[in-house]
Amino acid sequence: MPDEILSIFPEINEIKDATLRSKTAATWTAAMKRSTLSYDDLRTMPFTLLVSNVNVTFVEHVRTVCKMCIACWDVLQKAYGDRNVVDRDILVAGAMLADVGKVLEFTKKDGQFVKSEHGRLLRHPFSGVGLCWEQGLPESVIHVVAMHSKEAAGGKRTPEGIVLHHADFIDFELVGG
Repeated sequence: MPDEILSIFPEINEIKDATLRSKTAATWTAAMKRSTLSYDDLRTMPFTLLVSNVNVTFVEHVRTVCKMCIACWDVLQKAYGDRNVVDRDILVAGAMLADVGKVLEFTKKDGQFVKSEHGRLLRHPFSGVGLCWEQGLPESVIHVVAMHSKEAAGGKRTPEGIVLHHADFIDFELVGG
């Protein structure tokens, strides 16, 4: 696994299954190879272009949403034990990859982050699904990526998809979305 990805997103190490952890990191690496953005751009770009004057970075958002998902899983596990139906590894991998498509949706022009031509045609959930599919991630993780945003409104989410969707929108709406 590339050290750069793990230094930016240390929560990937929360995935216990080594294969899933490796494929999650590999998806980020593949995305960055296709992106016009640098690793430094990930650290400074806003997590959304849908809200003006966002003061939350992309990395902060991804990591915060993942941490919220882990906290939800911990509460559910403590409350329900063996009856907890949320798979922690699928949840964490999905949380770490939900926004991976944004590195294709965004670009930098004249020092500003803007929507790329790719992003004009395909929003990040669609790009994310493609990136995850290419890396051989399980369909359960791909589902979480596909179902996390508004494009999936009305669709049936898995338990992991439900947790991620709500954690993502908590963070998004608190920022003014």
